[in-house]
Amino acid sequence: MKKELSEEEFKKLEKSHTDIEGDNKKNKDNLLEAYKNIVDILKEYLDLKEEYYNIIALWIIGTYFHDKFPSYPYLYFNAMKGSGKTRTINLITCLSENGSVQNSMTEAVLFRTEGTLAIDEFEGVSKKGNENLRELLNSAYKKGVKVKRMRQQKTEEGMKQVVEEFNVYRPIVLANIWGMENVLGDRCISLVLERSGKTKITNLIEIFREEKIVVETKKLLNLVSLVSMSFHIERYREWNKFVKFKKINDTNYIYNTNNTNNTNDTNLINPFEIISSMDLNGRELELSLPLCLIANEISTDLLKETTLTLKSIFSAKKDEELTENYDISLYDFVSQYTENSWVSMTQIVKDFREFLVSNEEWINSKWMGRALKRLVLVKDKKRHGRGRHIILDIKKAQDKIKMFK
Repeated sequence: MKKELSEEEFKKLEKSHTDIEGDNKKNKDNLLEAYKNIVDILKEYLDLKEEYYNIIALWIIGTYFHDKFPSYPYLYFNAMKGSGKTRTINLITCLSENGSVQNSMTEAVLFRTEGTLAIDEFEGVSKKGNENLRELLNSAYKKGVKVKRMRQQKTEEGMKQVVEEFNVYRPIVLANIWGMENVLGDRCISLVLERSGKTKITNLIEIFREEKIVVETKKLLNLVSLVSMSFHIERYREWNKFVKFKKINDTNYIYNTNNTNNTNDTNLINPFEIISSMDLNGRELELSLPLCLIANEISTDLLKETTLTLKSIFSAKKDEELTENYDISLYDFVSQYTENSWVSMTQIVKDFREFLVSNEEWINSKWMGRALKRLVLVKDKKRHGRGRHIILDIKKAQDKIKMFK
């Protein structure tokens, strides 16, 4: 026999669609206000590239919904000395959910603590003896990874060894001067910090924890985090359906017919089209999705701005990696070169193409001249007729290539 609803329970169920829409709008307004506040706070204390404020603000908001995403990108700052690296991560952890900064990182700190973690002076993680820590960091961006440790437990039979599990999935900010190794770098959205000459920003004392706008913004984010947003696991299922049917001409029709329970299908498909326009694949897309979904929750215009910025960041990263790879190949080539006297630039280009087994037209005398100059591999140079001749610094290339082998 079914239990009859009380008058109070019936009134709760009777809540109209209009009331629900009103609550959704209020949540969206709170999220927008929090986003704007974070950008204002960042701009007051940090002098960054304009497009960075958006990405950092969305990342901070995401720390309050971190457990809703199947994976979450690390935020990495490659900072020159005096660029405000420590101030940057202090402010980010201040605004993030349960944030803290660690200068000396250990394996136990990573899996025995919770909340947003910032690791300053990150160079120490690559030292010998930190292999387990690096392995954990390579996994902690993805939900579901656990660490198991044995501990002693007192029982009626005496002391007993039991397994204890720890969840390592958490939002992480990394910062250093010397750059990031490739495996961990692939888990990051990487931003470059430059030294600022704006004393009206750099001379501000770090009292942001006491600022009224900071306190109010954190309250807003804590309030919004209690509400169910659209960036949950079901949203990822919708994305997967979108990807599967994308090649079919009438995408909207196919997609919507598989989502008849959703009352706002046209609103679902448009954000996915915008996200898809970034042309990112694999892990780059995986890292971008959380920020894109948060941006879409705020506004379509912000989503468009975010996708353009993320596309630019990952494109710049690819260009940097390509340059670095060819630099290493050039060191390797010169280190094995047998001609110690004058040789024409044209001949060097021809030999380098043969070394790479490549006929790329952009590998020409102009590119080679710039690359050899950048790597300081020219001992002497002269012009002979219409061409340039140089003496390569083979010994220097032999010393340099040892760093990569």
